[in-house]
Amino acid sequence: MSDEFKTIKDKSEGTYTELRSKFLAFAHPVRTVEEAKALVDEYRKKYYDARHVCWAYMLGHERLLFRSNDDGEPSGTAGKPILGQINSRELTDILVIVVRYFGGVKLGTSGLIQAYRAATIEALDAAEIVERQVEQEIDIRFDYLQMNAVMRVVKEEQPTVVNQQFDNSCTMTLSIRASLMPRLRERLSKVEGMNFLDDELSE
Repeated sequence: MSDEFKTIKDKSEGTYTELRSKFLAFAHPVRTVEEAKALVDEYRKKYYDARHVCWAYMLGHERLLFRSNDDGEPSGTAGKPILGQINSRELTDILVIVVRYFGGVKLGTSGLIQAYRAATIEALDAAEIVERQVEQEIDIRFDYLQMNAVMRVVKEEQPTVVNQQFDNSCTMTLSIRASLMPRLRERLSKVEGMNFLDDELSE
């Protein structure tokens, strides 16, 4: 499994006009379905006078969570071509919204597909594509006397310290690239008295 994925860094925009119909495209980096839905609602309110507000999103580094919506356009003519462009660039954690202002001339099925695809391309061409790493977290607990041994592993393996509490019993949350987690876990397991909190929770 790859522990890298591609997404966009910031919001980007694009426009496309066909037979007086205007298509406004907006691409947003998103992490959750709730975040995507909230943005769609926001655009519906902002562009309340538009004929259609169509969209598609792709979420998760495995790119298994996705959805598209035609918002009243003929089935498969809006959301699907938007999602198709997201797929063609292998992007994830992204939402693309295309707002259509009807120009009085019907475009037909093929015309709509082409227009929504072209608007999406404009927005994605304007975006900065970035590669991100899949991170995993681990929660550990150990005695204060083992602090030096733990910190030696942390210094050498270089995980991010998300959280830490030091007392007689110490706890830490560490985050590291997914492919490096087995090695980190193995090294920590050799520290005397080490407890992995996820193991305790699953018992």
